[in-house]
Amino acid sequence: MPHTFHAEQWLPFPIDLVFAFFANPENLPRLMPAWQKARIEEASFAPPPSRPPGTPTLPGIVAGAGTRMTLSFRAVPLLPIRLPWDAEITEFAWNEHFCDVQHRGPFKQWRHCHRLRSESHTMQSGELLPGTRLIDELAYDLPLGPLGSLANILFVQFQLRSTFRYRQQRTAALLPLFAVSAR
Repeated sequence: MPHTFHAEQWLPFPIDLVFAFFANPENLPRLMPAWQKARIEEASFAPPPSRPPGTPTLPGIVAGAGTRMTLSFRAVPLLPIRLPWDAEITEFAWNEHFCDVQHRGPFKQWRHCHRLRSESHTMQSGELLPGTRLIDELAYDLPLGPLGSLANILFVQFQLRSTFRYRQQRTAALLPLFAVSAR
């Protein structure tokens, strides 16, 4: 049975900067919980399509559709067992979205889309602060049929909420540093 997960975060940075940060696979291990000790084992990068007019060139790699990566990480704290995760970026639209799917890993199926949109927030002073809304949409399924569904209720949903809370905190901490390096 397929499951879904949804997370959103508003960031006080322009959409092109937020997109460049997330489209750079080097940032992925930095966004995963430290206890997972995530690392990129292998990668073959596909170039993104041409930048739309007016899109600034920012530092770092931008992984386009067709990019494949193998990550490894610890699924359980303190256990030395590392799980491999082979993923491919299947969709890429500058400053709008990109999606990745799992080819091999802990899920039976996995599709994660990162969607962005410009969105201003009103400050207490009434001033509009420009920024970006980041929307993470996951569709996934677990192996083992009914046992996988039970694991989703008992463990996986909690793990996803915890992981994305951590990811949002790390994004809020790392994005200002990325913005400074982009100047």
